[in-house]
Amino acid sequence: MKKIKYYYNTHTLRYEKLVTPFRVKLLRTFGFISAALVTSALIIWAYTRFFPKATDKEAQLKYEVIQDNYTALAEKTKLLQQQMAELEKRDNEVYRSIFEANPLGDSARTTIIEKKKEIAKVNRIQDDELGNEIAKTLNNISARVVYQFKSYDAIEKLINNQEAKLASIPAIQPVSNKELNRIASGFGMRIHPIYGIAKMHSGLDFTAPQGTPIYATGDGVVSTAEFGTGTGNHVIINHGYGYETEYMHMVRIKARAGQRVKRGEVIGWVGSTGASTGPHCHYEVHINGNPVDPVYFFFNDLNAEQYDRVLKIAATGSAKSFD
Repeated sequence: MKKIKYYYNTHTLRYEKLVTPFRVKLLRTFGFISAALVTSALIIWAYTRFFPKATDKEAQLKYEVIQDNYTALAEKTKLLQQQMAELEKRDNEVYRSIFEANPLGDSARTTIIEKKKEIAKVNRIQDDELGNEIAKTLNNISARVVYQFKSYDAIEKLINNQEAKLASIPAIQPVSNKELNRIASGFGMRIHPIYGIAKMHSGLDFTAPQGTPIYATGDGVVSTAEFGTGTGNHVIINHGYGYETEYMHMVRIKARAGQRVKRGEVIGWVGSTGASTGPHCHYEVHINGNPVDPVYFFFNDLNAEQYDRVLKIAATGSAKSFD
C-alpha cells in the first residue's frame, strides 16, 4: 500500500496531502537516466582501458613484433648504407682515378627513379609510418645498387680498354738483344756517317746480322710497308692512343699495309737498304707525331739492372751511327 505523505501548510495552519508535480517527476526521471548513462560509460571505459579484448591484445602483440622487426631492419639498412657509401667512395677515389675517368656525382646516383613497392599492412594498425620509412630507405639503397652495377660495367669497359692500351704501347726492343750489345747509336744529335754533317738521330740503331728478325714492339695496325730512298725497306705501325713506331733498312718486309700485328710478331728482317752503312735496324717511337727516345720503352723485356745498362749505352753510343 502506497504511503501518503502530508506536510504542514503555514498559511492554512493545516496538514495537507503532499502532491508531487509531474514536471518534478519528469526531471527526477531524466536525472536518474542521465546518471545511469554516465555511470555506464565510465564502467565501459574503465573495462576497455584496463581489461582489453582478445582482439586488441592480438593487435598490440603484432604491433610490438613489427616494432622489433623494424629495429632489426633499421640496423641492417644502416649497415647496407655504410657499405654502399664505401663502394661509391672506392668507385670514385680508386677505380675511376686509376683509369683517369671522371668520378660520378652523388646527384647522378640519387636522381634515379625509385620503383614503388607495396607494403603489407597489419590489421588494426592505423599508423604505417614505420613501414613507409623503411620501404623508402630500401628503395633508395636498391636504386643506388642498380646504378653502382652500371658504374662497374663502365669501369669494366675502362679496364678492357686499358688492357688494349697497355698491349699497344711499344714496350720491347725490336730485335733480340739479350747480351745488350746491339745498340750502336742513341737518340740525339750525331754526325751522319754518309753526309758528314751534324744531324738529329731520331731513334736507336740496333746492329745485327742481316736476316735477323725484327719484331713489332706493340699491338697495332701497319700503316706503311714499302721502300723509301733514305729509309730503305721500312715499316710504320700505328699503335693507337697517339703511339707510332718505325722500323727502317730491312732486307725484306714481311708485314703488309693494313695488317693488324701483335707485340713480338715478326714484321721483317734486318738489312742495309736505303741510306745505311751496314746491317742494322733503325728504330723510332713517335708520340702524337713527335719522336721520343725509344730507350724509355723497353720496360717489358729488361730487368732494372739491364735497363740501367741500356740507358748508359744509349746515352754514350757504344760505336757509331749507321744512318
